[in-house]
Amino acid sequence: MNTKTYLIIGGTGGIGRAMVEQLVSAASKQHEPPVTIFATYYKNVPDFEGDNLHWLAMNICDEESIKQAADTIKQQTVHIDWVINCAGLLHSGAQQPEKALRQVETDFFLENMQVNALASLLIAKHVKPLLAKAKRSNDKPAIFATISARVGSISDNQLGGWYSYRMSKAALNMGMKNLSIEWGRSLKDVCVVVMQPGTVNTQLSAPFQGNVADGQLFSPAYSAECLLEVLSKMSAAQSGSFVDWAGESIPW
Repeated sequence: MNTKTYLIIGGTGGIGRAMVEQLVSAASKQHEPPVTIFATYYKNVPDFEGDNLHWLAMNICDEESIKQAADTIKQQTVHIDWVINCAGLLHSGAQQPEKALRQVETDFFLENMQVNALASLLIAKHVKPLLAKAKRSNDKPAIFATISARVGSISDNQLGGWYSYRMSKAALNMGMKNLSIEWGRSLKDVCVVVMQPGTVNTQLSAPFQGNVADGQLFSPAYSAECLLEVLSKMSAAQSGSFVDWAGESIPW
């Protein structure tokens, strides 16, 4: 019997933590097939525990840290079925998204690019051998998913602003599209997908929730549940997709 194995990057954030909790809860209610969950944290080991839940330290801005986490997983399992990168950057303690060109600063721009765009490529680079050994179940592919944002859509951009965030998410989308084409040749049973989780009540969105319409601010649990449901229905033919929390396509 093959163990289904998940890797959640950013397992201590709002959506990532909710995904970990839901996967652990689902695993505790079923016995077949067995489930193993790996989840990453940045600084402090989380206090949340569960059967077959393994926490790993990972700094997504440090390729060596990503490699070390992947190597640790390889010591415990021969494959991963789903990888979901939930980590992202919109603002910091010192920087808010730019409203105008005059606010663009090099360091913040590059930090956005590193966290939001480059990290997923480096993660893919080091987990590829684990995904290559994933076993298809009921004709369902292995998954490599990354949380993106609707504001990363070039054709959907009507308001401007948020230069660093918009550009880094657009770069992420292009990177994952590129990856889907390359892996379409070498890893035909892997679906690469970028996802928009909705506006979620997390630390990331907290300063900007005042403009959210009633009923459009999702809890992390609801968003995570929707995203996992969408991923469970993806096919290998849908690799290279950009979809929202409801599974609807978003224009690039």
